[in-house]
Amino acid sequence: MDSPTKKRKGLIGRVKGINRLFALTVLVPTTIAIVYYGLIASDIYVSESRFVVRSAQRQSQSSVVGALLQGTGLSRAQDDTYPVIDYIRSRDALHKLNDKDYILQAYTSRGDFGSRFHQSFDDSFEALWKYYDGHIVTVDFDSSTSITTLKVRAFTAHDAAHIDELLLQYGEQLINQMNTRAAQDAITFSQQQVDLAAKKAKDAAAALASYRNSETIFDPDKQSALQLQQIAGLQKNMMDANTQLAQLLSIAPANPQVPTLKTQIATLQMQIATMTNAVAGSRGSLSDKAASYVRMQLDAEFANRELASAMTSLENARAEAQRQQLYLERVIQPSEPDSAIEPKRLQSIAATFLLGIVAWGILTIFIAGVKEHKD
Repeated sequence: MDSPTKKRKGLIGRVKGINRLFALTVLVPTTIAIVYYGLIASDIYVSESRFVVRSAQRQSQSSVVGALLQGTGLSRAQDDTYPVIDYIRSRDALHKLNDKDYILQAYTSRGDFGSRFHQSFDDSFEALWKYYDGHIVTVDFDSSTSITTLKVRAFTAHDAAHIDELLLQYGEQLINQMNTRAAQDAITFSQQQVDLAAKKAKDAAAALASYRNSETIFDPDKQSALQLQQIAGLQKNMMDANTQLAQLLSIAPANPQVPTLKTQIATLQMQIATMTNAVAGSRGSLSDKAASYVRMQLDAEFANRELASAMTSLENARAEAQRQQLYLERVIQPSEPDSAIEPKRLQSIAATFLLGIVAWGILTIFIAGVKEHKD
């Protein structure tokens, strides 16, 4: 039988016979990985949800999902998905999540030393945000389908699902804010144009009414036509009086009606001249007033048309704002995992072993080359 001393020396000899480089690059890291992932590493629960941002505006779609969305009258809003993704990963989202130190309590009091957040090392919000972006939230966007996958990691299933749900709610709130802001910008500008056009229309109508009152004129065309009819009647009477006067002068020049007819004719001439000057020719006549009246009437008509156009633009802006509304549609609701899927213990150990083998091989070749160069 071999003595214990001989067995001990044999074991030591075997250990010394192991390639030190192999031990440092393969055996030690693999042993550490086995101990950590097998005995120390905490279970991590992953909650996954998927969503797509879309709008009611029709666009040409090439993918199957795009065609389905287009068939429902909705289209993907790929460019509007990126703000939601950036917001989910932002400090603002973390600040809302960490209300009453919820994130700090969930990730500092649980988990192993290697996976938890170490507030004692760095208690700044910047450090927490880096931990949040690197260990808690993962957002992947598929450009072919425009579907975004959100994954949240936590040390309990409830925390993972709860944080996932909160982040989706924050994304929906952001979309609603974007819709409200876009609609307000478009409608506010159109409403300002309507208010301006309405003021112009009111001012033009007031100016026209004031001109009518000050100049005692309602419609120059109708008033001119009426006075022209009166002038035509006076001219007919004057022609009749001239005819009668000519007959009397040829038959009985001494007839006592002759002076009366002459006086009547002179009176008619004065009336015709006065009414003619009132219609046209002198300053303040109907024709002179008509130019200003027509200009003010045109101003009022243009103002009314501008108001009608502005109101149409306002209605179109409201319809366009409604048509371009964005929606965050949940494709898959946040899940509450019933088992931990991370860390991937066997895969991590195998990866550590393979990387050690690769490192050992590279270093062995390198050292052999150096020795050969020295020789």
